[in-house]
Amino acid sequence: MKSTKHLLFALFLFASFAFSQSSQVAKNRITINTDQGVHKISKHIYGHFAEHLGRCIYGGIWVGPYSPIPNTRGIRNDVVEALKEIDIPNLRWPGGCFADTYHWKDGIGPAGSRPSIVNVHWGGVTEDNSFGTHEFMDLCEQLGCEAYICGNLGSGTVQEMAEWVEYLTSDAESPMTQLRKENGREDPWKVRFWALGNENWGCGGNMTPGYYADLMRRYSTYCRNLGGNRLLKIACGPSGSDYTWTEVLMENPKNRWMMQGLALHYYTVMDGWGHKGSATQFGEWEWISTLQQTLNMEELIIRHSTIMDRYDPEKRIGLYVDEWGNWFDVEPGTEPGFLYQQNTLRDALVAAVNLNIFNNHCNRVKMANIAQTVNVLQAMILTNEEKMIRTPSYYTFRMFKVHQDATLLPLNLTCENYRFEEKQVASLSASSSLNENGIIHLSLANLDPRKSKAVKCEVRGRKITDVKGEILTAGNMNDHNDFNRGEIVVPKEFTGANIRGGILEIDIPAKSVVVLRIN
Repeated sequence: MKSTKHLLFALFLFASFAFSQSSQVAKNRITINTDQGVHKISKHIYGHFAEHLGRCIYGGIWVGPYSPIPNTRGIRNDVVEALKEIDIPNLRWPGGCFADTYHWKDGIGPAGSRPSIVNVHWGGVTEDNSFGTHEFMDLCEQLGCEAYICGNLGSGTVQEMAEWVEYLTSDAESPMTQLRKENGREDPWKVRFWALGNENWGCGGNMTPGYYADLMRRYSTYCRNLGGNRLLKIACGPSGSDYTWTEVLMENPKNRWMMQGLALHYYTVMDGWGHKGSATQFGEWEWISTLQQTLNMEELIIRHSTIMDRYDPEKRIGLYVDEWGNWFDVEPGTEPGFLYQQNTLRDALVAAVNLNIFNNHCNRVKMANIAQTVNVLQAMILTNEEKMIRTPSYYTFRMFKVHQDATLLPLNLTCENYRFEEKQVASLSASSSLNENGIIHLSLANLDPRKSKAVKCEVRGRKITDVKGEILTAGNMNDHNDFNRGEIVVPKEFTGANIRGGILEIDIPAKSVVVLRIN
């Protein structure tokens, strides 16, 4: 009798375990529809942003041609090689708020004769304008990426912006092309992406949307297509949830005719009330709060896109999320105006979540630029004199680059929620694409820092035979790469995916980013 009771109890435990496992699997399911791919994920969604702010340009990218740090014409070789490794498609410059006070003619000609400028927005430091138009275009050529220039509509003039376009792109005989040639560049550059101002609702002039729209049309009129160059003119769009700004810019046909893009800015601030918190000293409440705030990006894109769809159903005008990323308190002991912060596994998860959102909305989102490239905010790279390290966010971009210019494969995701105290978010984030070689890539993020997730993935319309992957995770949620310990948060081979009965079964560890290659 006793042995029978033991047997029944063992069977009960086994059944309970099996039920819990199957229940978990049932909660976490993905269906990839390989026959429904229509829209291309523009590679420009994986763009970057380099502002004259703190040590992003000076010391981060530019050290000057006479520096002992290895460089090519003053541009750091190690930074260039690292950025080339993630296939950087475009680089936005010179700002940001700095663009609203930047006068481009101060940054051309012999370096010794360039006037200095006080960076009134970021620390009040004086810089010598040694990094200007020619140096930036040299950087883009070294990187093999496109230039995205932000013109000064805030404190500049129409003539100033029009002449910058001419200086860069004209092949006709004119004073500006002659000036460019005198400064050492015979042939014009190709510059497609051109912003007509930056944050003109704030640091770019504190304008109303109607007033800005009138100025935008005026500036757009004089920024012309010259020679073989064709501009994509990006208007200043809303800050976060300012849907009125989008409505005003989109409702007038004259506005729509004068722009090809609308720029959205949204930063992930931990609690949504301006409390940023430490980039490295945080617990689970700060972890889930940050992820909850960054997931708002999807609602912003959907609601702004809905307004745009009403006036532009053909989606001629792209949504450009050209400033996004985490914004935490600066590192202790650093200049507050330099916005230098460390970068942990949490940042890698935030990057993955946002890139998945952009991928899934690629029919409207045509570009995104994380802020910023080096030493500022959610940086890809940190430098300290001759030293350089890649951040966890960098490695998310390296893993996700497989989606660039691939065809989005719509997917259906159902998953359990991750909960902590009174907060909860979906535990999984995902997007999928098909590249030109017929390979499917699936990118996943498990936002739960404590529990792995068992996922069943059905790939409809294709027989799958092989799966390989990479994973980015760490022992602690605030682990990061630094100059003392080196790079400890790096991608590794992922072996937690198998194909059984035509179904892809994935065991995604807690607090991890996974990218799978499916044949």
